[in-house]
Amino acid sequence: MSLLTSWLESPLPEAAIQIAPEAVSIAVLGSRGGEPVVQGYAIEPLPPGAVTPSLTAANLTARPAVAEAFRRALDRVGARPRRVALVIPDPAARVSLVRFDHVPARHDDLEQLMRWQIRKSAPFPIEEASLSFDLSARLPEGGAEFVVVLARRDIVREYEALCEEAGMHPGLVDLSTLSVVNLCLADQPPTPDDWLVIHVQPTYTSVAILRGGDVLFFRNSAEGDDAGLEDMVHQTTMYYQDRLAGAGFSRVLLGGIARAAGGLDPIRRALSERLGGSVEPIDPTRAAAFTDRISVPPEVMSTLAPLVGVMVRARAEAVNA
Repeated sequence: MSLLTSWLESPLPEAAIQIAPEAVSIAVLGSRGGEPVVQGYAIEPLPPGAVTPSLTAANLTARPAVAEAFRRALDRVGARPRRVALVIPDPAARVSLVRFDHVPARHDDLEQLMRWQIRKSAPFPIEEASLSFDLSARLPEGGAEFVVVLARRDIVREYEALCEEAGMHPGLVDLSTLSVVNLCLADQPPTPDDWLVIHVQPTYTSVAILRGGDVLFFRNSAEGDDAGLEDMVHQTTMYYQDRLAGAGFSRVLLGGIARAAGGLDPIRRALSERLGGSVEPIDPTRAAAFTDRISVPPEVMSTLAPLVGVMVRARAEAVNA
């Protein structure tokens, strides 16, 4: 589910870099005994407003400050990877679910059909779009549903250029929450049950519903407070029950960066009461260990989760290819 640029286009990444509104972060992934291990990480905070994710306007509004944080993060991690995975904020792209009754056999024909379908709702000319899609589910009647990610090509290039200027090739680009979803899938193999994944960030919240390994629903919203987040989850649950024949979630996972000083625990308790079941934390250490010399504070785990998710999933797909 690495949707903006396929890892098949280049060798596997040695590290992952995330450019988010609050910080630039990097994690280096290795292996120990055949299992993935985070060998090092660095997080450099950004001044408010340096990165303003948008689907239609420039995102790096204070590029010199972002470039400086990028440089400091690389210096702190002590590595100069040549091949990296790049994670960008969800609001920089649009995620949709698109269904076709008949799917063309040739990939190029399918892409043309996809672009024709998406152009109706795209907020910019489809000729300017970077469009990626992945099969979500085969339909009983013979069609298929796809997860589609649409972004303006020049906006994606803003993020990619920072890597290239540092001598790194971003062969894989993905969204933050899709990387977290991939982390959850790597943590536990898909079952036929339904999952709810909630990813909270200071400037937005995204929710995804999975049935086994298939994405049934994705929504991103700029919710300003915890009450708004609870309402968003409630509306998502109602849609799930009414439109997706939902019978209940076997897992509800919550991660990210809380807006309030109390962290995610108050949100977790409120959602547990509303949904009538336990809400699990999203923990990157369940998919990749950390070297013995690294002590990771709990508050840092949320920043590292997308980085671990994008790399672990790419490696898993490479093994299974």
